[in-house]
Amino acid sequence: MKWRDVVLLVMLMSVTGCTGAPIAPTAIPVGPTPTSAQPTATQEVAMPTETPVSPTPEPTLEPTPASPTSTPAESGRPPGEMVQSEEARVTSPDVAAETLETLAAGNSAFAFDLYQALDKEGNLFYSPHSISLALAMTYAGAEGDTEQQMAEVMRFDLPQTRLHPAFNALDLALTRTDDEMGDGTEERFQLNVANAIWGQQGYDFLSDYLDLLARNYGAGLRVLDFEAAPEEARETVNEWVSQETEGKIKDLIPRGGINPLTRLVLTNAIYFNAAWRHPFEKEQTEDGPFYPLAGGEVTVPMMQQTEKFGYVKGEGFQAIELPYVGGRTSMLILLPDAGAFEAFETSLDAERMGAVVQGIERRNMVLTMPKFTFETRLDLAQILADMGMESAFDPGAANFSGMNGDRELFIQGVLHKAFVAVDEAGTEAAAATGVVVGITAMPEEPIEVTVDRPFIFAIRDIETGAILFLGRVTNPGQ
Repeated sequence: MKWRDVVLLVMLMSVTGCTGAPIAPTAIPVGPTPTSAQPTATQEVAMPTETPVSPTPEPTLEPTPASPTSTPAESGRPPGEMVQSEEARVTSPDVAAETLETLAAGNSAFAFDLYQALDKEGNLFYSPHSISLALAMTYAGAEGDTEQQMAEVMRFDLPQTRLHPAFNALDLALTRTDDEMGDGTEERFQLNVANAIWGQQGYDFLSDYLDLLARNYGAGLRVLDFEAAPEEARETVNEWVSQETEGKIKDLIPRGGINPLTRLVLTNAIYFNAAWRHPFEKEQTEDGPFYPLAGGEVTVPMMQQTEKFGYVKGEGFQAIELPYVGGRTSMLILLPDAGAFEAFETSLDAERMGAVVQGIERRNMVLTMPKFTFETRLDLAQILADMGMESAFDPGAANFSGMNGDRELFIQGVLHKAFVAVDEAGTEAAAATGVVVGITAMPEEPIEVTVDRPFIFAIRDIETGAILFLGRVTNPGQ
């Protein structure tokens, strides 16, 4: 199986359990709109071909506005200002096809590792691609045991020097622009992917770390004041996420998710909107029975059409593949036999998914399936820690010294939210991930000391403790 097949199916398929009530988004106040970053990957696009990124001798850099500094979090900058790294995003990374295949395989393995680790009651929908991107940006600053644990859990099987360019190449391949899709009569296809980082005003981040994120993720640093105004900062981040997901993901970071100890927030947002290649006729949609996992029967709108779709029947399941316009992306529905859902779900991993995809053949069928709309919110911190990433969340063990040069930072939270709507016309899906990084303790309030009376002073050698000079001052005006 080709790397692009696994990535696209994992990123775009709808993974559902039983029918449940949609989770209603919480309305929140909206903060100020942050200053625009360098261009994000927001295009109407087609998916990658057999060789999605061709190696080039010299990387091409997109133009970047003049930057005052590559160490952005200067204390004099107002909150919300974008401070751009001097490094431009590499728009033609020199990444071999086999490197992309390794990245895609690892991301797919993580997608199903996470699926098996999640508490799956009711419906479930998430974007493993979004989660991998946000944590890859965080991983760029990890060192020591923290780096090793993150690599193992996230299935980052490439060294850091190759991993981040590979993520860049994959992102650019997924979001490249084609003027037309299909035969030119079909609707256009939209896939937007955007990254942003948000740093504490006055906090020193390493230039190398920020340059890496700029080159490979197109993410410039926006300056906020988490310490003095955490709620306003939260609203600003949430507003950016809402804008990048066409208003589908609201309140990604809940109240209290950012606090005065927060120093960095890394965000990824994905928006997908595509028409079916073979749309369903609304007139054919009728209420029909659906049998939830918990038992019983519910009545829901059921779409129907007769068409040729990808199909495979395996031991204990059937799979149906529905293509979107352009034919380069699809939804893959895995339908276990009656009474076999839990056994099939437990056995599902990237290898089994690959085998399913390999077995698909086009078959004529009468397809009946439900319309559905729902969203999922996930707090992934404890889940990822239980999967083996515990040091990243431990203030005493975390090592993100690649971000700022010391070990005071740790991950406070990993928050994810996803939305999906499937109807006769196609699919709209959106997701966002936020990684909140903070310090272990609030810096002490400065004490006030005024030397306005007689004092003794010494000039000493720190290493040996030798007193080189000793004196006193009783009247500096004499």
